[in-house]
Amino acid sequence: MAKGHKDKVAVITGGANGIGQAFAKRLAEDGVHVAIVDLADGKDTVRMIEGAGRQALAVKCDVSSEESVAAMAKGVQSKFGHVDIVVNCAGVFPQKNFPEMSFTDWRNVLSINLDGTFLVTAAFVPGMRARKWGRVVNMASSTLGSVVTGFAHYVASKGGIVGFTRALATDLAPDGITVNAIAPGLTRSPGTLVRAPRPGFKTMDEEFASVAQMQAIKRVEVPEDLVGAVSFLTSDDAAFMTGQTLNVDGGRVRS
Repeated sequence: MAKGHKDKVAVITGGANGIGQAFAKRLAEDGVHVAIVDLADGKDTVRMIEGAGRQALAVKCDVSSEESVAAMAKGVQSKFGHVDIVVNCAGVFPQKNFPEMSFTDWRNVLSINLDGTFLVTAAFVPGMRARKWGRVVNMASSTLGSVVTGFAHYVASKGGIVGFTRALATDLAPDGITVNAIAPGLTRSPGTLVRAPRPGFKTMDEEFASVAQMQAIKRVEVPEDLVGAVSFLTSDDAAFMTGQTLNVDGGRVRS
């Protein structure tokens, strides 16, 4: 178990299912109390957290809305008093080729993936600065190193997250706060299972299998493959690591 987690408080966006839910379960097992922030119902994740003996809260929130995030932060702080860890996992990844992409399509992805990361982080950084300790973990994507067609808005948002991670790490280091990112590959989760496969694939299972063959580790990635990275990056063991993006993608990106 990584050091320094006991009785810390984490906020995890997109924690109702998939990767965010796996993160919540692992951090609770590490000793962290967790607030789940999602538009979906987070009761199943709350049960997992409480089953690990930790306190839990589920808050419905639109991370792209400044007003919704402010209300969420007020509720979380009312419950826990403070927040030590922010994991920005909420995101969308619709597919649309650029010639058919409208500005509304573009803004929808950027507002959730990038603006949401900014708004949620900004809501809790002042408290971290006051206590001189904090961990921020953002979700990037290995698509930055293995770009596929139909995701210009998504890849742009994830490139923005990498840049934001690096810049924020510089700004917050004097206050004892680290900022890092995790870049997963195509991960089999509820969110990806409902997506239509890319052209050339009949089913998502075919697409998963194809991506796995591009990896050094030739099996389909699942949310549990990512939990060790979030446990490490939010711990005392990672106190001297900031501004970095960890590719956790089975070796698809090897640069």
